[in-house]
Order: sequence, then structure tokens, then C-alpha cells
Amino acid sequence: METYECKTCGRTAISKGHLCDPSEAGKIYTCEDCGTHVSDKKHICKPKVAKFKYFCGYCGRPAVTEDEVCNPGPI
Repeated sequence: METYECKTCGRTAISKGHLCDPSEAGKIYTCEDCGTHVSDKKHICKPKVAKFKYFCGYCGRPAVTEDEVCNPGPI
């Protein structure tokens, strides 16, 4: 029988659903494009994707404005 170990408390369980999964309360942001409440400032949604005009030539990260990436190029 396969068992799973909780990364938080170290206990084992026979089902992943029985592992504890606490999360730290962090800052919550409201997406300016879709209004969703998120914990990740880099949240990407369909309305934001439609606004992308640039990408980083080094890592490929998309951006709305040139100053959001270190090596901007047009999409």
C-alpha cells in the first residue's frame, strides 16, 4: 500500500487528501484586469493577456509595458 508524507508535519497517510495543507496568510491583491482576488502579484488572466504588447528577450516573460521586462521586444 502506498503512503504519502505530509511536507508540513511529517506524518504519513494512505491518501493525499488526509494530509494537512496549511498556507500562510499573505497579502491579497485584486487583479486590475479581471477583479479576482489573488495572492500572486504575477497573476495572469485572459483580459491581461489581451493587453500584452512586449516580451522579454531573455526569459520570454510577456508584459503590457516595456518597463516590466529587462530586454523588451514587440510581440
